[in-house]
Amino acid sequence: MSDHWLNKINWAQDGLVPAIAQETLSGRVLTLAWMNREALKRTTQTGEVHYWSRTRKKIWHKGEESGHVQKVLGIRLDCDEDVILLEVEQSGGIACHTGRYSCFYQKLVNGEWVMTDPVLKNPQDIYRK
Repeated sequence: MSDHWLNKINWAQDGLVPAIAQETLSGRVLTLAWMNREALKRTTQTGEVHYWSRTRKKIWHKGEESGHVQKVLGIRLDCDEDVILLEVEQSGGIACHTGRYSCFYQKLVNGEWVMTDPVLKNPQDIYRK
């Protein structure tokens, strides 16, 4: 497959594009992360999500340490061509590094952030170094 499809994306000045991972089965948004061209290309080649870590300044394969990989079922581009939507199957039922199902576990209720999702697995048990 040629790489010409990558040119359609409106990459930010830093070469990144936001990528939303949505679990196909539930429709729930799991996370928002960042991708560069190489991460998106690897994602299409392997069928598993790769992101760009802005803090570590490197590509990371989602689940490389935890085993909670995201299998790609579809990739969509928004109307402004500057956001990627990844339709995924989340292995292990945990997408967040906090050990929760989704990174979006805090909900604004009456001016306060309330944690709505339980920790499913202690992060120390997931990320042993």
